[in-house]
Amino acid sequence: MTTKHWPVEIRLAKDKRSLKVAFDDGAAFDLPAEYLRITSPSAEVQGHSPSERKTVAGKRNVMIIGVEPVGNYAVRLSFDDLHSTGLYGWDYLYDLGAQYETKWADYLADLEAKGLSRDPPARR
Repeated sequence: MTTKHWPVEIRLAKDKRSLKVAFDDGAAFDLPAEYLRITSPSAEVQGHSPSERKTVAGKRNVMIIGVEPVGNYAVRLSFDDLHSTGLYGWDYLYDLGAQYETKWADYLADLEAKGLSRDPPARR
């Protein structure tokens, strides 16, 4: 596995609502927890093909509760909704940062088209 982008810093914000990732080419991104959760590279979110990709709603207030290195190629993020199956490779994290505005806008449009919300369902 060849990695084009190599992280020099990965830091979880004190409020656990974002992850700062800086790369050896000088690029740095503050990636919101909600964004990382809804773009998880896990099969639960991505499916096994593009047609199986899920739109994850209700994650506005999700927090990252763990950042665990996996070898020298990725991190496993654990979220307070107990999702922890995605491995975020260095190139994937870089792409998420570089394409944030487009991916976020696409996500918001997808939510609207499906009648879904960023807010979790109200508890009764």
